[in-house]
Amino acid sequence: MRFSVVIRYIGIVLLVLAVFMLASAGISYANNVDSAYSPLVMSSLLTLLMGVFPLIFVPRTDRISQKEGYGIVVGSWIVASVVGMFPYLMWGGEFTLVNAWFESVSGFTTTGASILNDIEALPRGLQFWRVSSCWIGGVGVVMFALVILPSIGKSQMMLSNVELSSLAKENFNYRTQTIVRIILSIYVGLTVATVLALKLCGLNWFDSLCHAMSACSTCGFSNKNLSVGYFNSPSVEIVLMVAMLIAGMHFGLIYATLTRKQNNIFRSEITRCYMAMFAISSVLIAISLWSSHIYPTAISSLRHAAFQTASLVTTSGFATADCNTWTPFAILILMFCSLICGCAGSTSGGLKVDRLVLAMKMLRNKLQAQQHPNAVTRIKVDGYAQDQDVLNTVMVYIVAFMLLVLGGTFFNTMFGCDLMTAFSATLACASNVGPGFGEVGVMDNYSVMPAVVRLSLSLIMLFGRLEIFGLVQIFFIRWWK
Repeated sequence: MRFSVVIRYIGIVLLVLAVFMLASAGISYANNVDSAYSPLVMSSLLTLLMGVFPLIFVPRTDRISQKEGYGIVVGSWIVASVVGMFPYLMWGGEFTLVNAWFESVSGFTTTGASILNDIEALPRGLQFWRVSSCWIGGVGVVMFALVILPSIGKSQMMLSNVELSSLAKENFNYRTQTIVRIILSIYVGLTVATVLALKLCGLNWFDSLCHAMSACSTCGFSNKNLSVGYFNSPSVEIVLMVAMLIAGMHFGLIYATLTRKQNNIFRSEITRCYMAMFAISSVLIAISLWSSHIYPTAISSLRHAAFQTASLVTTSGFATADCNTWTPFAILILMFCSLICGCAGSTSGGLKVDRLVLAMKMLRNKLQAQQHPNAVTRIKVDGYAQDQDVLNTVMVYIVAFMLLVLGGTFFNTMFGCDLMTAFSATLACASNVGPGFGEVGVMDNYSVMPAVVRLSLSLIMLFGRLEIFGLVQIFFIRWWK
């Protein structure tokens, strides 16, 4: 592996981050040069220098190997998380070294878990950098770099193939550069539409922008301590629900729907299952809340149930109510939603509805094979037969994901966390959901967790965002040769 090539491409990613830091400094300047201005400017300059040096001293190459592609993608995520700490550490406040790392990783992986006890105490520039990190991470730090690299030929295809999982690449029957443009066009367009809709609902421009960027990246970072509950507005909640649910769909299918192609979201079996899971879960939770007299009316029960279900099934993590006070039945359904989450090819995390559908069809196929041993059946999705390699990969990933959650739970309990907190925190970080239950509920934060647990959870966030195997390879020395 040519480490110089890996470093060069990571340098390009750093230039993208420097631009967003500078934009955040512009927000600080517009806000009467608040206390985040100097940290953001210095962080931007430092990141810019770190990105420029490899471009100057490392010769350009248009061809990279698959191994180098993995090194660039994984290295970009790790370096972006490190660089993302700079504004937090320079500003100070609640940001110790561990806290700054946790918050930065949580942002770039769009997990939305936080260590902040008083979010509103942050200056606007730092609040904007916080949501910028999750907006960059929504489609991937490498994707933003690819859009400014139209002339790197096969290297671009290699990087996009590594950044997108095999499931995510389905429904993208286009050239690499077209795929990148489609993803970013849908992403930016959805964000702009959400900003305008929130503004019409009565929010100011800054709150609209922060919540739109966070909803479309399915992160859930809010600039309010009470999250979306601060606004107590049904119209705001509806706009954010729509934005979150759309962001949880395959971007290729969204594009196909807008361009009136045949393979659209209305014909997609995966999308129908995704929306059915949201609708059924919302109704069941609403019935449970209403019958338990947690909310006075069926409408208010459905309102809170639908928003929290949309928030967790899309891995956004916004909140309008404290779910810790809900019934065990409601909490169990929300945990299931936190496990499965949205669709492949979206900005959400978790196991993905695609894998759930394939796993259920494999189970049905196995039962049919026992009844009819000589029958030859193929597993199909939307009429297309699935390769055995894809099915094997799905099952391997499900097992690996469960082992990751199990191992994280054991580790957390070793350091004094109760079982509910340990399990839900690990699940929330592995699925990139953010809030869990127990001491890390939607109205709480992760500052109560021991430092070693926060470090392990930040690693679990990276495993979840890179779908485990992308990050695992860097721990094998032979792989680097």
